[in-house]
Parts: sequence; C-alpha cells; structure tokens
Amino acid sequence: MINNILKGLQAYSGALSLISKLKLWKYFAIPIVISVLTAFSILLSSYGLSDNIGRFIAKIWFWEWGKETFTSISTFIGAIIIIAIGLILYKHIIMALSAPFMSPVSEKIEAHLTGVQKHQHRKTSFQEQLWRGIRINARNLIRELLITLPILLLKFIPVVNIFSTILLFLVQAYYAGFGNMDYTLERHFKYRESIQFVRKYRGIAIGNGIVFILFLLVPVIGVILVLPMSVTASSLNTVKLLKDEKLISNSNLPV
Repeated sequence: MINNILKGLQAYSGALSLISKLKLWKYFAIPIVISVLTAFSILLSSYGLSDNIGRFIAKIWFWEWGKETFTSISTFIGAIIIIAIGLILYKHIIMALSAPFMSPVSEKIEAHLTGVQKHQHRKTSFQEQLWRGIRINARNLIRELLITLPILLLKFIPVVNIFSTILLFLVQAYYAGFGNMDYTLERHFKYRESIQFVRKYRGIAIGNGIVFILFLLVPVIGVILVLPMSVTASSLNTVKLLKDEKLISNSNLPV
C-alpha cells in the first residue's frame, strides 16, 4: 500500500513536461473553465454557511457555562464540514463533466507510452464517456458522503479528532484518484471491472488524490492546474499497471 501511494505521488514529477511534449493543453481548456466555475459557485454558496451550521450545532449545549466556548468550537467544526462537503462536491462534479475531454488525453498518453497508436480497446462516444463519468462519480459521491459523515462526528472527540482529520483527507484522496484512474480504465474495462481494478490498486489512487487535494489548497492556480496535472499523473500510473497486468500488448514501457 505505502509503495503504491509513493508511486501515485511520484508520477506527478513528469506530468508537466509530458503535457507540453504531447501538446495536451488544448484538451484542458474546457475542463479548466468547468473547474473554475464550479469552485466559484461552491465558494459563493457556502459563504457564511459555517456560521449557520455552527449555531445549529451549538443548540445541543443547553447549559450557560461554557456556551461561548462550545459555540466557537461548533463554528470551527461547521467550517470543516463545509470545506469537506464542498471538496467532495467539487471534485465529483468536475471529474464527471470533464470525462469526455479527459479520455482523449489519457488515450494520447497511452499511445505515447506504448508506441501503439491504434489499440484494440472499447470504443465509446462523447455521450457514453459523459454518462460513464457521471455514473462513476455519482456512485463515489454517495459512498464518500456515507463514509465522511461518521468521520466528521469524530471531530467532537478530543485527540481522536486529530486522527479523524487524517482519515478524512485520505478518504477524499482515494475518491479523487479513483475518478482520475477511470479516464484510462474506461477504455479497457466495463463499469464494475473498473471498480474492482481501482480497489486492487487503491494505494495508487490515494497517492494521486493526495496531490489533487493539496492542489486545491493553492488559491486560483490550484483549480486551474489540478485536472491537467492529476489526470496526466494518473494516466502514467494506470497505463503502467495495465501493462503489468498484461492488458496492454506491444508496450515500450520499462519493466
């Protein structure tokens, strides 16, 4: 697991140069617009909600003593809830809507790495790629929310809340990496087969997703570069995994 996480992280080192080498920036134009507009919409709609959630949580404290302290803690927790849910919604929205644009990027990277321009893989249309992206990310969104909500409750437990933050980050990372990997897997696997493949290599997904989430912490530049960098890095890793599984033939990839 740790080794695969490191592989997911290391793939980013060659992402930027590969994008320029293969002249892939044009494919990211629309996804970048989707990313910026989605981020802006979520930030705008969530502005001030942390205070409202904080006051709502604070109502469970019936006593006067410690009321102010508990309200402050509740407001902080409310902010974390908004950030966590905002990140979840953001990443699944942009990954779902960007699927038809990211699949060609992944395909060009695969062709570059293998030296095979015409692969014998599944042929899908723009609409099919979009539907696949929506289906995968809707499934992941529901599962991530079901996992995230109990983790957020752990924020009320001292000491444990430190570890819950780390766990929350890793869950976010896993599902971000999951979505990025599927842009490549979409050509080789059907829906359920793709899910099984990512589960097998969840460490790769987590490693890719860690940097994805960290990108979003960088104002403005983060939402612009997050998809180009993460999708390219994920494609590099996923193609190598397919090669290791002998699902890609005539590969020029190093062993």
